[in-house]
Amino acid sequence: MTDSISRETIDSEDIDTEFVDKIVEAGADRIRTCIQCGTCSSVCPSGRRTAFRTRELIRKALLGLKDEVLSSPDLWLCATCYTCLERCPRQIKVTDAIIIMRNMAVHHGFMLPQHKKASQKLLSTGHAVPIDDANREIRRDLGLEELPPTTHSNKKALSQVQEIMKRTGFKELIEGQKVEGANDD
Repeated sequence: MTDSISRETIDSEDIDTEFVDKIVEAGADRIRTCIQCGTCSSVCPSGRRTAFRTRELIRKALLGLKDEVLSSPDLWLCATCYTCLERCPRQIKVTDAIIIMRNMAVHHGFMLPQHKKASQKLLSTGHAVPIDDANREIRRDLGLEELPPTTHSNKKALSQVQEIMKRTGFKELIEGQKVEGANDD
């Protein structure tokens, strides 16, 4: 018995020819110059500890595989450290492209549960990681105020932060509602 090599084909219905244009328009203007050298993947700290392959994500974006890219959990593995940009021979803003694609993913209803949970905490408390009872006790033991001078202890500041999140559309995105005025990227 011989092992055969299979070739996966891409259905033309899965290709969004405007996907890369939208990434470019949003600020990752050099993404089309990617030569798929693999430098981004080889220097990626997240890629050393996970299955994340930056080059693969960028290649799929360039091919117009919008749904595959936006629904991929790998999109959320980037640590946004910009090491890829620092080493890229073409100076492609890879991290910016990933952030742009994350924003698109959220607009399309794709977000990892952990990120959604942290974002919901941000909406309700002004912090992605609010101070819990254990942290309050540590602060007391250190002679600090139980709550730091942030939105934890300043209701006016919290309401201002929440207003910013409402006006920018963040609140609607996190709550899973269609953002008013957003186009279907």
